[in-house]
Amino acid sequence: MPSKQPRGEALFHGYYQDLFGDRWPALQQALEGEALRIPVNDPPYYLDPASAAVARLLPLGQRNLDLCAAPGGKTLVLAGRLEEQATLTANERSQARRDRLRRVLKEHLPRDVQQRLRVTSHDARRWGLHEPDQYDAILADVPCSSERHVLADPTELARWNPRRIDRIAITQFAILAAAIDSAKPGGYVLYVTCALANRENDLLLERTLARRGHRVEVLPLDPESLAREGIRGAEKTTWGLHILPDRCNGAGPLYCSLLRRRQPSSADVPE
Repeated sequence: MPSKQPRGEALFHGYYQDLFGDRWPALQQALEGEALRIPVNDPPYYLDPASAAVARLLPLGQRNLDLCAAPGGKTLVLAGRLEEQATLTANERSQARRDRLRRVLKEHLPRDVQQRLRVTSHDARRWGLHEPDQYDAILADVPCSSERHVLADPTELARWNPRRIDRIAITQFAILAAAIDSAKPGGYVLYVTCALANRENDLLLERTLARRGHRVEVLPLDPESLAREGIRGAEKTTWGLHILPDRCNGAGPLYCSLLRRRQPSSADVPE
């Protein structure tokens, strides 16, 4: 008799088969293929081209924040785009990941840019209490299901359960809400995951807008904006863009949505 799949593996493939239908076998094959990497900065740091392209979608200002910065690839892209005198705070709660982040920034950025960077160790979920209404631009590249890594790790795949998505989405919502609260009125928040699951992407945005829609609006993103960065085949969703490797020549997966903090109205001002 053929051996049965471990329960987690069967749950995983069943879940994403339901989500993607007939597309899932091709998408699975693309996810299991070698991940694309391109050099950024000098000396080069190798990064998924989707990550580099998406990091260029965030309009920067004088005060900028990368809430979940490690290992540092997108942080390098943001740092390379800073205007003169502009600053960037790179936050990472985990000490081990923060140590790696510091090494990456030290090895791949010129000294004058390093001097305008600050590395911090706060809980990203509580940043809105720590520094409210402070930043012109915030990258919220949140922890996510990272299905590409799950497929590559037999142990993770064997113990996978859809409840994992629910737990991760709780953290994602808290971080995105904190980012919104930390942005200045008129400031931008770019929400990013490397997840396939809609509960971490568009549905997470829907939940956020239901609770924070009075404070933030979603700005339209055009797939052509990524095509100009070399990423063709990105798919427009209700609230953002999804880059999936089966249709983007191996790039991704990556989801992004661009938000802008609303200017306060008279209804927001207490009497």
